Amino acid sequence: MILSIEGRQRRVVVSAVLIVVALYGLGCLFGWPQLGRDAVVGAAVETHAPAGLVSPHVVWVLPFVALLGCIAILPLAGATQQWWESNLHRFYVVIVLAMITLLYYLIVHQAPVDGHWPAHHLVEKQAGTTLQWNLTWTVLSNAIMGEYVPFIVLLLSLYTISGGIRIDGDLPAHPVTNTVFLATGALLASLIGTTGAAMLLIRPLLETNRERKHSVHTVIIFIFIVCNCGGCLLPIGDPPLFLGYLMGVDFFWTLHLWKEWLFINGALLAIYYLWDHFYYYPRETKQDIARDEAEVRPLTFSGWKINAPLLLGVVGCVALLDPSKPIPGTAWHPWLYLREICELMLVGISLYFGNEEVRRKNRFTFAAIIEVAVLFLGIFICMQPALEILNIRGSELPVRTPAQFFWASGMLSSVLDNAPTYLVFFETAKTFGKPTDLPVSGGYIESLVLAAISLGSVFMGAMTYIGNGPNFMVKALAEEAGVKMPSFFNYLKYSFGILLPLLLLTCLLFLL
Repeated sequence: MILSIEGRQRRVVVSAVLIVVALYGLGCLFGWPQLGRDAVVGAAVETHAPAGLVSPHVVWVLPFVALLGCIAILPLAGATQQWWESNLHRFYVVIVLAMITLLYYLIVHQAPVDGHWPAHHLVEKQAGTTLQWNLTWTVLSNAIMGEYVPFIVLLLSLYTISGGIRIDGDLPAHPVTNTVFLATGALLASLIGTTGAAMLLIRPLLETNRERKHSVHTVIIFIFIVCNCGGCLLPIGDPPLFLGYLMGVDFFWTLHLWKEWLFINGALLAIYYLWDHFYYYPRETKQDIARDEAEVRPLTFSGWKINAPLLLGVVGCVALLDPSKPIPGTAWHPWLYLREICELMLVGISLYFGNEEVRRKNRFTFAAIIEVAVLFLGIFICMQPALEILNIRGSELPVRTPAQFFWASGMLSSVLDNAPTYLVFFETAKTFGKPTDLPVSGGYIESLVLAAISLGSVFMGAMTYIGNGPNFMVKALAEEAGVKMPSFFNYLKYSFGILLPLLLLTCLLFLL
């Protein structure tokens, strides 16, 4: 079901935000967020998995693999495509697979579990009982309280607030105009997230190119840059990097990737300009060119006075309200979940004070974020056995060099969602980190290895439609506007022909 933003339903969302904020305030009176913060601050950094852990059998990774397979295949198969479009049906699949995973820890798993919410601690199995409720709760809290809640609140914030900004207009669709659109998207992707930047810019780009017959290549390069490669400079840029931030990576560490960001986005922009200027634009008919030049409306911006400062507020929340770090210039550590509560308050302000007409023109709904919320609920639960195996036995994998991490994380990010893929290799890299490397939650990671995992997960999410969430959203909007987008396999011709050679150069120039 699509949740409309209009009327009563908008008030329901705002009311839900107020209720959550009130409950958090009540919890503060009892000191619960403060206790969580104290646990995070007082936790010692472990350099390896605690002694006594036994990894699950690899068979218990199957629910995770099955869920990722459903995400990759069911939207493409004719028999299941329409059924899978329902978020309720997705929820059925998620719940079944998540319950299988939790039942394993409740009944089968008999070894201690490494808990990391709110801080690292070892949870022993209960003697004399078959049902291990404490192990199950530890795994569930790791997945939901420690990882899912911060992740989905950030996405909700960026998605909702950017949905209140509209760029309207119809510029002459010259190669330079489109290149400037794409370059702007590359910058915004790191500042407001790939989802926010894509939703903000795809509509005016499609409107600008409405009179042209040849615009498929423009949308494809848009997916490469705005939906993926542009988002590697800040943790809010792409979901994998935010998960890394939650796992202890410094907020500004990703700025070290500016050379790689500049290389691949600069190369894509240059390729696009030459491609459009010398090949596609000359093939437009004189009538279409004349109509494009005649039907011009200057760009107008609406909703930004309220929502642009709110987007900056989200960036500030992520940068400053990490409970494991004191606010700069003070000795005070923010309370647990204060960051998420502030983000939700910014969402409430955007919905309550923002212009409903802007959202209506943007055709804003919560359908896309509900889909992400449902799927990642299952992903974060089902991947716990895989993360536990990697935490305990990751040093046995034949992946050691930065180049190997780049291609391993990247290839999986091409066909699976890049956020859990990032976590899998993040955990693997920690198993052979040294105290002289970058400190992260639960250990250390070599800087160049972390760069390789980050770049592979972010850049190669563009290799297929299913590599990153915004890819499919942009494809759907383009088709709705009349652009005949390539099929899943025809899209690979573009990604293999254009993006893959640039990825090879990235590896050669920066990771060897």
